[in-house]
Amino acid sequence: MKFTQYFLYTRNRPDRTFIKDKWIQNAVDSPIRTKIQKDGRIQKWIYVKEVDKYLRVILLSDGVTVHNAFFDRSFQE
Repeated sequence: MKFTQYFLYTRNRPDRTFIKDKWIQNAVDSPIRTKIQKDGRIQKWIYVKEVDKYLRVILLSDGVTVHNAFFDRSFQE
């Protein structure tokens, strides 16, 4: 996976340090929902059973580079 510098910086936040690479890869490969933002970035969500939360991953418009990943408290299936 490719990451932006922003992602690498924010990944050190206490609420994000335990987000696993495999969860991010699962969101990229097999999301339950995908949305394209007006700026071309791509949002993808998965449900992570291990923590009982939804993970949102934001990719750059290239569809490959991870820009952000966080647990989305407002997501509704």
